[in-house]
Amino acid sequence: MLLAIIVAAAPATARKADKPAPRPLLTSIDGVPLGELPKQELPATGCAAYLWSKGTTHALVAMASADPARLRLSLDGKITDYPRTAQQGAGGFGFAQTTTYQAGDLTATLDLTIRANADLTQGAAVPSGTLTVERTGQDGIVLPVGGLIGCTATKEVTP
Repeated sequence: MLLAIIVAAAPATARKADKPAPRPLLTSIDGVPLGELPKQELPATGCAAYLWSKGTTHALVAMASADPARLRLSLDGKITDYPRTAQQGAGGFGFAQTTTYQAGDLTATLDLTIRANADLTQGAAVPSGTLTVERTGQDGIVLPVGGLIGCTATKEVTP
């Protein structure tokens, strides 16, 4: 009887061993309190910029959506969306070159270089950028970022 239980349990154990456990998300990127975001979905409409840190550690650190205009960050272990409060300069795909997001005592600024790329049919590349985070009474964070902009396909409506 004991042998039957061990044999029955073996396939389940083998299946678990085939699939590695997901690694925990980073709560600090290169010594700053900016953490890694989990996988983010493409928005239902419009475009979103997915930005990875370009320092020693490479991790998804920000997602900015064009509509609604907001920036998602993981700061001090908490994921929060911050609304856009200002923008300046031409960027493309619903984004400006420089965009400011603010809520409470936090102000975040994204400075992005956006490049259309023939290989990307519904989006663009962000070869370089800077994420600056300032909070009242705390040290500021300046983090180099880069990534991609992805856009939801829209169906052309004909009358």
